[in-house]
Amino acid sequence: VFPESSLKVTGVDFLKSQNTRQHHTDGYNIQSLVVRRGQPFQVQVSLSRELRAADKLTLRFGIGESPMKNRGSLLSLKPEREDFNGWKISMVERKGRECLLSVTSAPNAPVGIYNMQVKTGSNIYKPENGVVYLLFNPWCEDDVVYMSNDAEKEEYVLNDTGTIYVGSAYSIYDRPWNFGQFEEFVLDACMYLLDKSKLSLDQRRDPAHVSRAMSALVNANDDSGVLLGNWSGNYVSGTSPMDWIGSVTILQKYYKTKKPVRYGQCWVFAGVLNTVMRCLGVPCRCVSTFDSAHDTEENLRVDVYLNEKGEKLNSLSFDSVWNFHVWNDAWMKRTDIPDGFSGWQAIDSTPQEQSQGRFQCGPCPVKAVREGDVYLPYDAKFVYAEVNADRVYWVVKKVNGKDKYFKVGTETQAIGKNISTKAVGQNRRVDITKEYKYPEGSKQERMSMQRAYSFLRPSGLMPRSGYASTLQGIGANTEPLVPKEPVTKTGLHLEIANTEPLHPGNPLEMAITVKISAPGNWTVDLIGSCQLQYYTGDVQANLGTVKEIITLEGPSEMQIPLKIAPDAYMKTLSSVEDEVLILVTAIAEVKETNDKLTKETSMRFQYPPITVQMPETATLYNDFNCAFIFKNKLNVTLENCKLLVEGLGIFKMTTFELGDIMPGRIMKSEIVCTPTRLGEKKIVAKLISNQIKGISTEKAIFITE
Repeated sequence: VFPESSLKVTGVDFLKSQNTRQHHTDGYNIQSLVVRRGQPFQVQVSLSRELRAADKLTLRFGIGESPMKNRGSLLSLKPEREDFNGWKISMVERKGRECLLSVTSAPNAPVGIYNMQVKTGSNIYKPENGVVYLLFNPWCEDDVVYMSNDAEKEEYVLNDTGTIYVGSAYSIYDRPWNFGQFEEFVLDACMYLLDKSKLSLDQRRDPAHVSRAMSALVNANDDSGVLLGNWSGNYVSGTSPMDWIGSVTILQKYYKTKKPVRYGQCWVFAGVLNTVMRCLGVPCRCVSTFDSAHDTEENLRVDVYLNEKGEKLNSLSFDSVWNFHVWNDAWMKRTDIPDGFSGWQAIDSTPQEQSQGRFQCGPCPVKAVREGDVYLPYDAKFVYAEVNADRVYWVVKKVNGKDKYFKVGTETQAIGKNISTKAVGQNRRVDITKEYKYPEGSKQERMSMQRAYSFLRPSGLMPRSGYASTLQGIGANTEPLVPKEPVTKTGLHLEIANTEPLHPGNPLEMAITVKISAPGNWTVDLIGSCQLQYYTGDVQANLGTVKEIITLEGPSEMQIPLKIAPDAYMKTLSSVEDEVLILVTAIAEVKETNDKLTKETSMRFQYPPITVQMPETATLYNDFNCAFIFKNKLNVTLENCKLLVEGLGIFKMTTFELGDIMPGRIMKSEIVCTPTRLGEKKIVAKLISNQIKGISTEKAIFITE
């Protein structure tokens, strides 16, 4: 045979626009072809001559450093031999020197970057940019991440913006977040993390392994991952966690430097992990739990220590209750555990506790948390405690020069409240507590709790501070299996609320309401305190206390005001880098019956809004103007103001330095926007100053052709 008749490939067309539309990957801002597993894609091969019966044509897909057939990392696909490791290839049509081939990867193929080559006889053709990114496929029924509902896939896989709920159970608010899974370098950053994870090829098939590895790699602990956590209040050597408005800048910076980005707190970790999972094709959502327990000893109890004025003491507690904590739920069928636990799986990349020697958490089946099956992998005990622990209050008093602990209340229904995520296709909060817990007091809840307790064995009721070992006597009574809300003899009840809006620079006006339902004359000792704390429960300042002896003729109630002057808190507010919440704690004791009750409520400051002015629609590549307007309605100057704005598919992250904004002053910042993508796009804005960290807003615009 003359050499000129040997078959050579002269070109390969990856038919990018047609393939990516069918695979829902047309959003990725990347040169290469991105497809999802278990679904056909087409490639057009141009040859030096027409194909003959005797010709051998092979498509080779290799993954990893040195792909080998016997390891399954090299797939050699021949059109006449259909199936290879679950991959299929077929000839769609032959026209002259062109062949159109269809390739279907296995629905459980390892995800990652594949190099494609074409072999004809002894010739090997390497197309330029011959890499194919293979992702999980929620549209494929045979993929374990399959999700049947289209609106849910639109939200949990394709939506690149969203909302993370923060604040406190008393005042939940939404923080807009740009996930940006389609932005430049984000997919490459995720692929870099997959390589860094050292997962085996087989483990890359399974979203349970992949999501666990990503929960470890999004924090910088033990593997120089994406984000360094910092709750110290000092962020001089990086970006304050409050200053991020999305994951894009973080992942791009990480991919460029390969060094951990400073700094993150829980919602930043959750925002980035959400981006990574959606980017890889695993449906994922951010989940916020209010009054979330960080129970270090898995005994389902968090102890809170108060001084005699009713002020919370930081120093004694090993555990804490966070005002809110944000983690993620990833959607998958679990093939590694018994049936019945598929669906949403909690994963958490905030470095709190080590699991199997690394800071990683999950995937933990949300159903296992609800049913009390806390022995199931991974980390179900930890997640169960976050939403189900009891909170026990102790007052520390000096008796003969020694600290003594007096129990002043147990709350069995205070932890794991208002578990929230963004609604599918809408900008509103949806409460998913019932997916994590049965209704309080229901028969199923009791059974689930007994099941969980049988695996957890909570200890007896002993204060757990460093001094607890010197105490005798308290530990004798172990908790009943199902603790009930304490039923007091007098029906004592406390409520805490603000009576005026909580604007920085104004007095904080709050009230504690004491209610008694039993008839008769009662004397109640009431202690109330007001403090500023971080969302992790860390107290930053004591602002004031109230102490009253009140007499009530039951059934009746009385309101005790608690007022804090601006001077008492403005200095702290201006000096801390984080957003702080107002914590009010009340302890009431009925003299006649010894009934004791403790209640705490955290509230957030209320801020004037940012308004966004722009058209409702715009056309692709045609500029429009967007203005951000802020009026300082507070009677305090906001110092060192910065406005951070970002619009995915419209403009890159931009910062306006606004200096000091005096009371009553109006600021207007403008930006020219050029839309580069179709559909609904969002613009996110955030204002940060010395005094205030939490003002943010978002506005949508529809881009047409």
